[in-house]
Amino acid sequence: MAALRNPTKFLRISTAVLSPKALGALGAATAGAAGLATALTIAVSADDATLHPPKFPWSHRGMFQSLDHSSVRRGYQVYKDVCSACHSMNFLAFRNLIGVSHTEAEAKTIAEEYMIKDGPDDTGEMFERPGKLSDYFPNPYKNEEEARAANSGALPPDLSYIALARHGSEDYLYAILTGYCDPPAGVEVREGLYYHPYFPGQAIAMAPALYNEIIEYEDGTPATLSQLAKDVCTFLRWAAEPEHDTRKLMGIKMLMIMSVLIGGAFYMKKSRWSVLKTRKIAYKPPA
Repeated sequence: MAALRNPTKFLRISTAVLSPKALGALGAATAGAAGLATALTIAVSADDATLHPPKFPWSHRGMFQSLDHSSVRRGYQVYKDVCSACHSMNFLAFRNLIGVSHTEAEAKTIAEEYMIKDGPDDTGEMFERPGKLSDYFPNPYKNEEEARAANSGALPPDLSYIALARHGSEDYLYAILTGYCDPPAGVEVREGLYYHPYFPGQAIAMAPALYNEIIEYEDGTPATLSQLAKDVCTFLRWAAEPEHDTRKLMGIKMLMIMSVLIGGAFYMKKSRWSVLKTRKIAYKPPA
């Protein structure tokens, strides 16, 4: 209160508190606290036993780059012929393929290859029918217990959103599919597991699923291990984020619209508001 009653004293106190030395000390303390918080975060999240996957030059990684839809189509073929034997995609329907990797007729033909359990009918019995575009990809197992029994207790994850559910996204998936190797000296892997440096714990229950020429592509592309992994990772990225291309296209449109609006706003500020911002209001007492 004394400082408020004495403005000169208050200014001296404010100047002392906000002196360059005080501000420097405050900045150093803030930077130190931020550095400590970052170091603690890295220490908690880091796992010395986990090898992080490298960054790969995906064709869709750029701000203005879309997914390679030919690769998406080939990736679906890899999933259908290889991955679908163990992994489900419960959140993807056959209709989602239309206009992305297949035509409507092709998607309908693919759906009809599967027999879908439906019902009940008029007699109360369940029956099987050919698949329709509205059906979702069938699950390879009837339930979780059957899936675990067929895979030595391990549950194959659903692949619908796997590209976004794992740290590293498609980089991690590509490393998982192509990173199998022999364990180093002194490392023993339990029977039924496979050594994998990119998998947490370095022991994975999934056997190497891809190898050269495991399938024959419809378009004649050489089915090398790297090509197979790249295509199926691109497909899984699209499955996890089907709005990928639309989102980037909308972003480009928004940038174009905002560039026009910003130009108009700058003109208005300079031409219309300049009079108000530069005017001077003066009090003239009556004579």
